[in-house]
Amino acid sequence: MDRVRTVRKAVIPVAGNGTRFLPATKAVPKEMLTIVDRPVVQYAVDEARQAGIEHIVFVTSRNKQVIEDHFDDAPELISSLSRSGKSAQISELEAMLPAAGSVSFTRQQAPLGLGHAVWCARDLIGDEPFALLLPDMVSFGARGCMAGLMDLYHEVGGNVVGVEQCAPEEASKYGIVGKGETVRHGFSVTEMVEKPAAGKAPSNYYLNGRYILQPEIFSILAHQTRGAGNEIQLTDGMLTLSQSQSFHAHPYEGRTFDCGSKQGFIEANVAFALARADIGDIVFESVRDMVLSHESRIRAA
Repeated sequence: MDRVRTVRKAVIPVAGNGTRFLPATKAVPKEMLTIVDRPVVQYAVDEARQAGIEHIVFVTSRNKQVIEDHFDDAPELISSLSRSGKSAQISELEAMLPAAGSVSFTRQQAPLGLGHAVWCARDLIGDEPFALLLPDMVSFGARGCMAGLMDLYHEVGGNVVGVEQCAPEEASKYGIVGKGETVRHGFSVTEMVEKPAAGKAPSNYYLNGRYILQPEIFSILAHQTRGAGNEIQLTDGMLTLSQSQSFHAHPYEGRTFDCGSKQGFIEANVAFALARADIGDIVFESVRDMVLSHESRIRAA
């Protein structure tokens, strides 16, 4: 194996319109919708930092200025909190604030797909491997998914993807990888199939929105023809890259919530709330009472 180069940078695409959450996302970016009291995009940033990422590149679009403001200093707010003696909130805000110069923003001027969004970050990433985190996919567990990808990457190099297992009959809904030789933190990828036909999936391991990719993906995406949805698909580019470079998969031991869907977003709010020491017990009681009431209504119907 060639020398494994350090992964210092991460790309987080935040250019989507969030049409599945209209009307809430008419004026508020979907990435700024909150899971309990933190915006969705903050979870991706925290996960990247936990994995050792030093610099984050956001690929954004029009009407997303509030994301940039969220990761900037807010002296007026800090001053107001200070006058009110709210030191705990000040400490939390300061802990979330990235170091100066450790975030960059670039625009995706047209909605041409995930592959195109990644390609838009090429000059900010340069000729080095990088992490990619899809913010809609929120990791829930004792450890973020990207940290596990880093473990596997340091072991095998090349390209690494995060995966989880789904019910075999639901494999046609996802991008699926074929399972090859087992290594310490995962396994080699034998193939990648986007939404395979029912009964044709090579496994039930689906891509969960976490990647470590080599910079050669940029030159591939630059000439990638449009695929599904008439968009430049990242999976198509990875398939081309896999012809010359290795891919391995890390099975995440936690759970990923698809917060781009209403169901996943609600499930994430419940899961993260229940895990909180300050509100978990109260939320549990409320959810339990609502579930019991719902079951009672169903039985009475």
